[in-house]
Amino acid sequence: MKRLLPVLVALTATLALSSAPALAQNYPTRPVTIIVPFAAGGPTDIIARIVAEYYSKAFGQQFVIENVAGAGGTTGITRGAQSRPDGYTIMMGHMGTHGAAPALYPNLKYNPTTDFEPIGLAAGTPILIVARKDFPASNLREFLERLKDPSAKAKQAHAGVGSVSFTTCALLTSQLNVKNIVVAYRGTGPALNDLVGGQVDYMCDQIVNVVEQVKGATIKAYAIATPERSPALPNVPTTKEAGLPEYQVSAWNALFAPRGVPKPIMAKLNEGLVKALDDEATHNRLLELGSVIPEKAGRSPQALADLVKSEVARWTPILKGMQATQ
Repeated sequence: MKRLLPVLVALTATLALSSAPALAQNYPTRPVTIIVPFAAGGPTDIIARIVAEYYSKAFGQQFVIENVAGAGGTTGITRGAQSRPDGYTIMMGHMGTHGAAPALYPNLKYNPTTDFEPIGLAAGTPILIVARKDFPASNLREFLERLKDPSAKAKQAHAGVGSVSFTTCALLTSQLNVKNIVVAYRGTGPALNDLVGGQVDYMCDQIVNVVEQVKGATIKAYAIATPERSPALPNVPTTKEAGLPEYQVSAWNALFAPRGVPKPIMAKLNEGLVKALDDEATHNRLLELGSVIPEKAGRSPQALADLVKSEVARWTPILKGMQATQ
């Protein structure tokens, strides 16, 4: 038996290696779940649905969106991280869940840099400063004066602690050294609904989520926090043009799998995402929303892993410093 043991071990390893190509070739044989850690209708949800539609057509199996909202997106990402690593549950994370969350949630049940297999970056999403359509400020300078006026009692909406809307507006109010009334929601969709309805005054959010409302004049946009204007909203000035050059921030959305998914499946998922971003219909839909399509070099799993590390390093001192002063 002792003589047979090395042979059995070698045979097992050989079978595992030989089955890897078949595993990738056959995958997927049933529907795949993409966990979106926010309510339906938000920017992460919209991007995930566009990507899922391409995956479904390309792979011949349904890629089904499951919205798992709560705790700034960390509830859904935790579920995804703890799911079976077989490639049938993946998740659409973003700057909040994989960059800001470690600084905001001391008992976070996952490590963004070690508990996932990065699939690839799906889209960059510039940040806009927006307000209800009848907010009494005609430009960014007037808007900032209202925020600095305690008697104005400005109400800020966000999608939950750790979300992009929370993090980017926290950066804004920190730079201005102001404290406004903050109203938290279980996703950007519900927050935006109340902004359109006038129940809250302003938000900082991804262009993907608000571009149609800005175009339809149901809300107003004061500035975009990027060096260049967006082709999707060419009339909206940059923060530099509008008088707040220090406020520069962009978000991103990316696909992740739980740690341990076989490499052949990961390679197939990345290949599908790369092809989705090159697909004319998918590409154009993302651009129409105001998304920034990552360059070829930025679509690899390693590029996403490096991005996550850099985002955690960027946001941790900023957010912990803010908490220390509160």
